[in-house]
This record gives sequence, C-alpha cells and structure tokens, in this order.
Amino acid sequence: MGIVVSPAELPTAEVRDLPKDGLVLLDVREDDEWAAGHAPGAVHIPMGELPARVGELADLPDDQPIHVICRSGGRSARAAAWLNQSGWDAVNVAGGMGAWQREGRPMVGEHPGIEPEVI
Repeated sequence: MGIVVSPAELPTAEVRDLPKDGLVLLDVREDDEWAAGHAPGAVHIPMGELPARVGELADLPDDQPIHVICRSGGRSARAAAWLNQSGWDAVNVAGGMGAWQREGRPMVGEHPGIEPEVI
C-alpha cells in the first residue's frame, strides 16, 4: 500500500465527533497492539493484510463509512486512502487509539485481568 494522499484530500474525523453507538470501526494495528486494547465491536485487520482480506469488509453495514483507526493515525490514514481509492467509503480517525483512550471511550483487551491499554 504505497499510497500517498494529501491530508486535505482524506476524510478525517476526531474521536470526540464519532457516534457512541453504531460506529463501523476498522482497526489496522498489529496483533499485539489489538490484544493489548481495542474498541469494543471493532473489526481487526492488520494494515499489511488489508489488501488480501478486504473482502471481509463486505459484511459490514454499507449505509455508513468505515472509520479506520490505528495507534496514532498514520497507518489508518494510509489504509483509509487505499480503501477510498479501492471504492470503499473510509474515514481516518485522527489521533488513533491514543485519542480514543484520552477521550475516555471504552476499551477491551484480550488478556483477562489486565487493564486494556494502547501500545
């Protein structure tokens, strides 16, 4: 995914502006980052696997954009740009999971008994 898109051309949303319910969220972080903490209900496809697994997105609701998130917003910007150029309606989540956590949005992890965190 060697796509370069000007930030002005990429649809972007701040975490504080995202709906609390019904959000279609794609997390493109690596497996260890996902396991440490992620948004409940998010779909996980690491960025490097996205071209091969993009068909999995067909099961998501198509009446709203796919909001793409990573740790801080860089990988998700590239993934959202690629998705948009591939015919999807994708929006980058500015600030990523770091902003998600700072805004007090819920998080879950894959390790029982360990508080979810953004790594």
